[in-house]
Amino acid sequence: MSARSVRIGNVSGYLGDRYTAVDEAMAGDPVDVLMGDYLAEVTLAALAAAAGRGRPGWVGYALDQLVPHLPEIARRGIKVVTNAGGFDPAGMADAVRAKVAEAGLPLEVAHVGGDDVFSRLAEFHAEGHAMENLDTGEPIKDWGVEPVAANAYLGGFGIAAALAAGADIVIAGRVTDASLTAGPAAWWHGWTPDDVDALAGAVTAGHVIECGAHATGGNFSGFRSVPGMVKPGFPIAEIAADGSSVITKHSTDGGMVTVDTVTAQLLYEIQGPRYLNPDATVHLDTVRLEQVGPDRVAIGPVTGSPPPPTAKVAVFAPIGYEISTMLFCTAPDVAGKVELLRAQLREQLDGHVDQLDITPLGVAAVDPATQWEATVPIRVIATARHPEPLLRFAPAVGSLYLQGFPGFHHDGHAPRAGEPWPRMDYWPALLPAELLDHHVVLGDGTRVEVPVASRTATPEELAQPVHPEVSGPVPHGPVIELGELAHARAGDKGGNSNVGVWVPDPAHWDWLRATLSTERVKQLLPEAAGRIVRHELPHLRAVHLVLTGLLGSGGSSNLRVDQIGKSVGEYLRAKHVPGPS
Repeated sequence: MSARSVRIGNVSGYLGDRYTAVDEAMAGDPVDVLMGDYLAEVTLAALAAAAGRGRPGWVGYALDQLVPHLPEIARRGIKVVTNAGGFDPAGMADAVRAKVAEAGLPLEVAHVGGDDVFSRLAEFHAEGHAMENLDTGEPIKDWGVEPVAANAYLGGFGIAAALAAGADIVIAGRVTDASLTAGPAAWWHGWTPDDVDALAGAVTAGHVIECGAHATGGNFSGFRSVPGMVKPGFPIAEIAADGSSVITKHSTDGGMVTVDTVTAQLLYEIQGPRYLNPDATVHLDTVRLEQVGPDRVAIGPVTGSPPPPTAKVAVFAPIGYEISTMLFCTAPDVAGKVELLRAQLREQLDGHVDQLDITPLGVAAVDPATQWEATVPIRVIATARHPEPLLRFAPAVGSLYLQGFPGFHHDGHAPRAGEPWPRMDYWPALLPAELLDHHVVLGDGTRVEVPVASRTATPEELAQPVHPEVSGPVPHGPVIELGELAHARAGDKGGNSNVGVWVPDPAHWDWLRATLSTERVKQLLPEAAGRIVRHELPHLRAVHLVLTGLLGSGGSSNLRVDQIGKSVGEYLRAKHVPGPS
């Protein structure tokens, strides 16, 4: 066990994050571990589709980012942990070993296995595991499509075991995002799976830094106050032996770390105050934040419970094909023009495509000063089980230039859609965690088993708390935009959108609670037709909302333009509400 905190620096928050992140981290402040998160639910869907077409199931450019720095990583003794292994962590580990050998470096590479359970689906079915959908409760046998991938979310102790066995670079597949931080922290401090409070703190820190610049001002509703916002830096977590942490960043990089930027990420993609993770159940309502210096936010000790007895499994299946294009219409009478477009495309495509969605985006300005203030984009998308019917789409759209609404046009500098592309659907399920074969494979082929907690959480420890609705008078001050006083961060979990809203000023907390009652949220967000689950986190002065079903069955398959609900929080902040009295 080390006496000092471990410094874990993030170098990626998703597949497609800034390519120079590893360069920046190596040139920045010292860290003990480089952690790269490349996976998300929609990313797994894309990798599953690529693997189905015979392409590698791991993130190729992650290796390209790493290779130039291998000699310096070896010299400094930095550890590297990443989930860029995707669907084939063993394959990526082999590729990394080849580059290490080519450079003649003494770096050991290991990979974490056991998340891929696709080949065991029939076995699970035969043993009576229905793998019910977390959102609908339906058994997977009723899905009606054939899965092509199934991956369980693993915890961090495989990573910890690999590092303890001497690995310098650990390649994982579908571990939870926070496991990429909790694993190195457990190795550094010598924690066991029963150190649930310390693990809860490390999971919390991991959740904050897992999405890169999300913690330093990226995707932050207070972005105008962020210095260096053109290129915000990547975060660092300093995790102590008791699991408490300080979130910071490289001192020379842009962005900032404040209580608000950390709060934003804490509220991102959660389902309530109980944050279920394979290493611990985190009681997020015990999290307290304190600004302890410039770009330094302390997260005090966090309360944890044992991990849940089940593991989440992400299952993916191809469900057909889609094709889309963007058209534009110009005022006046945008509504009439969109109505005509719908009628003309339906006349040509009805009976051939399964879904045809035509969505105008925004409204034209009154008495516009420029043509573009008068112009409204229209997203048109069609789906079908097989690609052939969608070959009618481009000719149907193209036939309307001389017979459609007046001013019909597309962006003449953008390519026109011609060929459909595959759609993947997502099925979130649960399995007993004891069924998983969580293990590590070292470079010489040695297999290392992964320890587990002595007990799992009880239903009472897992249950989300129930917060009664606010009683008393509704706020009746002058009407304001909600965003004048409140920040928000929105994310996705399967078919659900989550929105965390908080106020920086303690004086506004009671006002926010009253303003965002369940009934008031239903009025403010009429699109949220499903059940709204509401929780409060008083230490963060936050109301957390889960908008069930807003994203259909998941981000990879729904037809919303804002596919994974990234802008739902900003939409809510734009609403006019009575301000504080």
